[in-house]
Amino acid sequence: MSETRILIVDDHPLFRRGVRQLVEMDPDMTIAGEASNGAEAVEAAGTLELDLILMDLNMARMDGLEALRQIRSNGVDTRLVMLTVSDADDDVVAALRAGADGYLLKDMEPEDLLARIKEAAEGKLVISPQLAAILAGIVSGGRAAPVDALSSLTSRELDILRTLARGMSNKMIARRLDITEGTVKVHVKNLLKKLGLRSRVEAAVWAVNHGVS
Repeated sequence: MSETRILIVDDHPLFRRGVRQLVEMDPDMTIAGEASNGAEAVEAAGTLELDLILMDLNMARMDGLEALRQIRSNGVDTRLVMLTVSDADDDVVAALRAGADGYLLKDMEPEDLLARIKEAAEGKLVISPQLAAILAGIVSGGRAAPVDALSSLTSRELDILRTLARGMSNKMIARRLDITEGTVKVHVKNLLKKLGLRSRVEAAVWAVNHGVS
């Protein structure tokens, strides 16, 4: 089994070194590259062979949120987790809606952080425990689709919604349902439109909240 290739994006060299040392304690993971700002991250994401990107939020030249948006706009669907000090509700919501696959805080214990990184690499949605309430509230407030919107989904879209609720990546979904990743992307786009949601994370939370499993 090949190693999980990770890109670290942070403007503090000492923090990058610390994450590198932590990650490389696990023989199944390796650091494929480093970037010190969002612009470098966008370039690296488009050129390196990566399985996971760990990215800070607040950086000079280009912040992590803008880098995330550009990476997704460029069609790169590598799993990406924000690793930052900010626990502000707006930052968490903006990152997850822009396509982040998780949001972790830098003050986590090293062993907990390593465990969450491994889970992210396996295709799971990861979020620091103290931010769970924010995640649960993302689809609250009446903007999300009503339960009867489920009836508008095709059987295949419903299958994919169930896999999203389990935090599975496109690659994992494609393998599980024996379809291509491109087909998965089309179905995800369609079901988000039908449910009035903006990201796969919102869809996952909505599905769990409405008993779709």
